[in-house]
Amino acid sequence: MARALERGAGRIRAATQRSELAGVLWSLRREFAMVALFSMLTNLLLLVPTLYMLQIFDRIMVSRNQLTLLFLSLITLFLLLVMAFSEWTRSKVLVRTGMQLDNRLGPRVFQASFAARLDHAGTHDSQAFSDLLQLRQFLTGNGIFALFDAPWTPIYLAVLFFLHPWLGILALGFALVQVALVQFGHRRSVAPTEAANQANADARAYLHSKLRNVEVLESMGMLQHLRPRWLRRHREALARLGAAQALTHRITAWSKFVRYSQQSLGLGAGALLVINGQLSPGEMIAANVLMTRTLTPIDQLAGTWRDFITARGGFARLQALLHTHPARDATLARTDASRVEPGGRLCLHDVQAVAPGRAQPLLQDINLVLEPGTVTIILGASGAGKSTLARCMVGVWPGRRGAVLLDGRPLEHWRRADLGPRMGYLPQDIELFEGTIAENVARFGAVDPDKVIAATRSAGLHEMVLHLPGGYDTPVGEAGALLSGGQRQRIGLARAIYGHPVLVVLDEPNSHLDEAGEAALVRAVRELRSRRSTVVLVTHRPGIVAVADRVIVLHGGRVQADGPRDAVIEAQRQAPMPPPPDT
Repeated sequence: MARALERGAGRIRAATQRSELAGVLWSLRREFAMVALFSMLTNLLLLVPTLYMLQIFDRIMVSRNQLTLLFLSLITLFLLLVMAFSEWTRSKVLVRTGMQLDNRLGPRVFQASFAARLDHAGTHDSQAFSDLLQLRQFLTGNGIFALFDAPWTPIYLAVLFFLHPWLGILALGFALVQVALVQFGHRRSVAPTEAANQANADARAYLHSKLRNVEVLESMGMLQHLRPRWLRRHREALARLGAAQALTHRITAWSKFVRYSQQSLGLGAGALLVINGQLSPGEMIAANVLMTRTLTPIDQLAGTWRDFITARGGFARLQALLHTHPARDATLARTDASRVEPGGRLCLHDVQAVAPGRAQPLLQDINLVLEPGTVTIILGASGAGKSTLARCMVGVWPGRRGAVLLDGRPLEHWRRADLGPRMGYLPQDIELFEGTIAENVARFGAVDPDKVIAATRSAGLHEMVLHLPGGYDTPVGEAGALLSGGQRQRIGLARAIYGHPVLVVLDEPNSHLDEAGEAALVRAVRELRSRRSTVVLVTHRPGIVAVADRVIVLHGGRVQADGPRDAVIEAQRQAPMPPPPDT
């Protein structure tokens, strides 16, 4: 027996080690044990009304002793108060457990959701938090109570058998019918419910993606063409949801039929036993109440089965999400005792970039060494792979092969929390976040006014900010909607150079800038070079090329030319552009 228990504990520990989510739930085992303890007390005290009625009908009504009735009623009230306190306590413990679960999993789900989005894993926005909410609600709702109350069904059956074997057999028969209904519902409702939830999530994601581009849809009259596409997804989701709900309602209706039949037939069976002198009237009424209580947990399980399926699906998705996207920085914190400041030397060895659905890599055989204090310009036609190379340099392209080293260490071996402040990146599609200008420039960390002003001065933004009504406290709106394209680009540039990072990668930093803005960009790049930063610029416009030390020309995902600025520019003028490779 001891060896069997040890093997079982070993399996639990192994499962916990394999699953981070299971590990969090296992860490809350003490709280669930308390809930189980209070559930045991509650279910034990649920026998009190049955015993009270039994005493009333079989003893008090016969003896007519009012003092006995008084003391019996007082004892019953006290025990019912204890039961109420137990119910309240287990509910409070479960609420606290749900908060602890959210506090422990929330930050990890937050990090893993962004990692999944970065890897283009196909997950819907905020789906993981919906799964976490569903799991928490199930673990703190009626479903978990039904699971803790279900083991008491055999005890109630034993009491019924003690009153009379036929009553126990009748209750056992109804219990088996209820269990069969639950199993039938499980087999028939899992797949339809999960399909309905997935279809509903797809429809919401499709609608959300279109709402983000409402101005384009409205201005060019595209809404009428996209509405049928959304409506088709929406109707499919409704059809699947309706089918799943219809099945659930049928199972619930049969469950109610069994419950009502049990109440009536149980009372009739008790009356028959009373007529035959095998049962007293008090035992008849007590047995009927007890039989109802016997089937209540099973009925609750049938009623919460849909919630269980939803929570189980959310658990599986969360488990896969956390397993696929582990807490990388936490692992590095245990293995990297020394926090070395990066110097800015960037090396790319045999870098390739692949994308889903593309047979040909976007980048092939990229080998570069970028030294601190240099400015490198990346040129090339549209589709040459310039933006992809910029993303590989800062470590945000998911389908990258080969090595990207910063100061001789792969980017994956740096803690992003340590490396991020020493790296600046301006993407081609500039995204600001809801908050003030100062918060966006300071990357939503602790706002250092001196560093913010230094960054905005370098970006040629300081004077413009001072003329705004709120100055640096001016809100930018959601995604910077309250600013012009040029203002957003300058704020994005100031954010990229905030704190004098050692590696700065700017993708089309002058696409929305006027002459004054481009002049400010040139000054900012020269200032970064003077501070020994490694600067990489992706551009189509020739004005910024004059500040470069080195020029790299991409064509078809490969390096076509690489060298000093003047030599490469002259060679490009004389040599015709080769055709792109076949894809």
